[in-house]
Amino acid sequence: MKSAAVVNFAPEKGSVEIREIEKPTIGDEDVLLEVANVGVCGSDLHQWTSDHSWPVNYPVVLGHEFGGHIIEVGKDVEGWKEGDRVVSETAAIISKDNPMTRRGLYNLDSTRKGFGYGVNGAMTKYVRVPSRILHHVPDHLPFEQACLTEPCCVAYNAVVKNARIEPGDRVVVLGPGTIGILCAAMAKQCGAQVAIVGLQQDAHRLELARQHYGCEVIIGDAKPWAMERDGLGCDGVIDAAGASVTLKIALDIVRPAGWISKVGWGPQPLGFNIDPLVQKNITLQGSFSHNWPIWERVIALMSSGQFDVKPIIGGVWPITEWHEAFEKMHKGEVVKSVLRPV
Repeated sequence: MKSAAVVNFAPEKGSVEIREIEKPTIGDEDVLLEVANVGVCGSDLHQWTSDHSWPVNYPVVLGHEFGGHIIEVGKDVEGWKEGDRVVSETAAIISKDNPMTRRGLYNLDSTRKGFGYGVNGAMTKYVRVPSRILHHVPDHLPFEQACLTEPCCVAYNAVVKNARIEPGDRVVVLGPGTIGILCAAMAKQCGAQVAIVGLQQDAHRLELARQHYGCEVIIGDAKPWAMERDGLGCDGVIDAAGASVTLKIALDIVRPAGWISKVGWGPQPLGFNIDPLVQKNITLQGSFSHNWPIWERVIALMSSGQFDVKPIIGGVWPITEWHEAFEKMHKGEVVKSVLRPV
């Protein structure tokens, strides 16, 4: 039985197409998931445009932000049954003996392989998932929202776990992509005053952050807003831009003894002086991925209505129309595209 899948088949630019693939067979500790919805991530776009910086096992089905129903359960799986509504984490392959895994930080296991680049992802009808990374989704949370648990977890890790926000802090978020907007929304949840910074072409995404999440919007120079309170700078910066140079801005606008949480990837070499990091006694913290307790917390926030992802969803397309969904995100016309298997 074959299903349509969005496949990244080679490293060259534009090497993505619809292919018919076989239904996966599952192992003893896996489940087979019938995908309800799958989000398009910036990393899917990067593999499509071939400006990514991570190894890919070609050909591979794209998609790592997904949810659906369990339709088959491996013989050693406990606690899950056919029909369960679930979302899945991204750490498809990890080493249980890796020291980071043993600490519960399997997201930092150097041997980890994720859906959509290391193993086949979810831009298709059926996906094989290890039962250890499943999470229950309440009936009242629609899958087109639940499938975005993953980017919300990226934001939670960057803002809550890898930063230190106190109510009343002034926080600047650099970059109004999906992760930047979700980080800004998460910082508001923590009680911060938040400004999100972008360029003129980001105007409508910035407006979305203002209208739906109560953020202040800055096009261009964030320094005046950062300095407004006492002239020393903002309390913290969340760098969610896909460029290295934004770190220079962050070092400039953050106050002495402030913090920077860097979640945006930028493969470019730096080419600027980072002495302000030392001179201003700044904490610079990287933030990568997420793990089990973060997923449980984010699902609780989404289920209760405290954290609403609906505003960022620009539309739902059948996977056969993946190209339009990718293009609209790539051009910045929508913040987040969601696909539906056919």
